[in-house]
Amino acid sequence: MTDIRQLITDILNRGYLLSTATVDDGGVWVSDVIYVHDAQMNLYWLSQTAARHSKAIVQNSQVAGTVTVSNNPGESNIGLQITGVAEKIEGDIFEIATAHRQKRGKPPPTRLGEILEEGESWYCLRPKMIELTYEPLFGFNKQKIEL
Repeated sequence: MTDIRQLITDILNRGYLLSTATVDDGGVWVSDVIYVHDAQMNLYWLSQTAARHSKAIVQNSQVAGTVTVSNNPGESNIGLQITGVAEKIEGDIFEIATAHRQKRGKPPPTRLGEILEEGESWYCLRPKMIELTYEPLFGFNKQKIEL
């Protein structure tokens, strides 16, 4: 039997960009952010607090996102569609900052708060549902988990 959670974790490890969909008074908005994740599949990213998607999260915490790891012609479709609740995180999280730096190919921070610049904050998407597209194993039959 295929372990869906492990496949999702593998995709989160391989992926780089999370396309986040938020809603504000101007309507739906999509932004790409560089993410990292924790063992519970929560996704974290660093953004300017003045960015449209950051302001939208403060107003409406319902967020959707996608992570795609297959985007070359001829590759099988592999990716995630995620819905959940996002929040702005006050302060820094050293483990997340370290993982974020490593994902971007930069040296890890040496102290808490080192990579947070003026006007930036961490954000976290806590998934409530993840749909997995993994064509090599399931064709186009999506596998879904509720969290």
